[in-house]
Amino acid sequence: MADNVTSLFRTGAHSPSMAALARESGEVGPVDFCIPCNPYFPSPRMMDELTNRLRDIITYYPSSADTITAELCNLLQLPPQCVAMGNGSTELITWIDHLLVRESLAIPVPTFGRWTDQPLETGKRVDMFPLQESNGFALDPAQYIQFIRARGTRAAVICNPNNPDGGFLPKQTILAFCDALADLDLIVIDESFLEFADAENEPSVVEEAVMRPNVIVLRSLGKNFGLHGVRFGYMVANPGLAGKIRSMLPKWNLNAFAETVVFMLKDYGAEYMESLHMVRRDRLDMARQLSTLPGLTVYPSQGNFLFVRLPVGAEGTVVRDRLLTEHRILVRECGNKIGSSSRFLRLVVRPQTDVRRLVSGMESVLYGTRRGAAVPELGTGTSYSSGTAAVDRLVSSTSGQGYPGIAAAANGMAGQPQPLTAAANGMNAMMGQPQPLTAAANGMVGQPQQFTPAANGMAGQPQQFAAAANGIPGQPQPLTAAQTRGTTGMPGGLTAVNAQGQPQGFPQPQPQAMPQPVPQPVPQQATGWPNTPPNGAGWPAAAVDRVG
Repeated sequence: MADNVTSLFRTGAHSPSMAALARESGEVGPVDFCIPCNPYFPSPRMMDELTNRLRDIITYYPSSADTITAELCNLLQLPPQCVAMGNGSTELITWIDHLLVRESLAIPVPTFGRWTDQPLETGKRVDMFPLQESNGFALDPAQYIQFIRARGTRAAVICNPNNPDGGFLPKQTILAFCDALADLDLIVIDESFLEFADAENEPSVVEEAVMRPNVIVLRSLGKNFGLHGVRFGYMVANPGLAGKIRSMLPKWNLNAFAETVVFMLKDYGAEYMESLHMVRRDRLDMARQLSTLPGLTVYPSQGNFLFVRLPVGAEGTVVRDRLLTEHRILVRECGNKIGSSSRFLRLVVRPQTDVRRLVSGMESVLYGTRRGAAVPELGTGTSYSSGTAAVDRLVSSTSGQGYPGIAAAANGMAGQPQPLTAAANGMNAMMGQPQPLTAAANGMVGQPQQFTPAANGMAGQPQQFAAAANGIPGQPQPLTAAQTRGTTGMPGGLTAVNAQGQPQGFPQPQPQAMPQPVPQPVPQQATGWPNTPPNGAGWPAAAVDRVG
């Protein structure tokens, strides 16, 4: 298997399936720290019931999606007209993109790959807002709003918690963000991992979403219930938005496994709640254990995973491959996530016995005998790949602030980060691959390319672009900022400039104060949201854990 490990991971922005790994090795699958799944649910009792019903489940057609959705809404106390269920949240992301994203979408990066890849695949402009390592990858909503206004983006996404770093924003901050952008075509709050959060008692904005004209909340069931193989998730929005998505879904888009699980959940609410508490407990313990490894950085997380930066000198792909081949441990190396690099791993929270095995394996791979250690001796330099070394040099030279020359000053927003859109950064040709600002982004493989402020919109300043970037082989081509921004149809949707060098039709950034949201009570008779779990079964209203 060792010779084929690297090829198994050539799957775009995602990791290989457990089935593919099992087929390749001919063995039982490895200890899984890669797939962000609840390890404590279904309970053994529920799994036994599913096993006993397996023949009927795979033999007969399921009920219609309307029937299954109605049962889920009864469980969660949601109005069915505000809900659409999908064959996994990715099916819903696909339809949201096709039906509701007209021309552009903003998304902080790194994040879940489908939020960058899906709109790119349908020709949309994706405005990527870089989360700064120097700030622990925390999202600043005010800066994100300014970025959206400056780019003129019409749809925006926030993943809360974010994948892969587990960053979290409080409910009132999310609502203030939605209120500040009430004029956008669409705002999506992806709460796929929110039930693992314990930062506040009721963090979901589901109740408020049904009262707003342009907000969709996306939820996952497979991740929460430990059933990724049962493809099911749901979205909540006002009846108009939900109905538009629901009308495009096939009548039998949900399978019999999904139906069986949904109708069983009312009997397993207490066990589900206990599983969430156990994951949160394990997250704290796992972070503590990993923090003992020299040079390893563990970022705060509210998801069921931890984002870690490897010690200087360690190459993520090497660590990943050796953990798999030598220790039968599968981890998620994040070099193929836009906005990340091979220095980072995402590690799923697992029981303490598994975590001890992970820590032991990482100690062996990172620091074992010096001959085979992934981290070189201090003072001997680094022997890892040029891509990772470039990231280290970049972080060092910018004090962790990211790419020089993509600062907000280049876009008229002093101090605000300004990323290149996917098209401007060569992402359309390298789907899902992070692209440093090298000549590869401009057609000159392996040659560094300096981007000065002129390339980012400072009119009147000459900009030396490599010849290949401008189609003149071998000859450097000076371009002024007016030239680089004065042609309609430029990648990334750059607009024309007037005689004074000012962009035409491009919204100038205005400071966007985060307003205090006006309380939006949801009438009991309108939405049916209860204050207590239904049927006394211990199930949480709206499937949001209320931690006392």
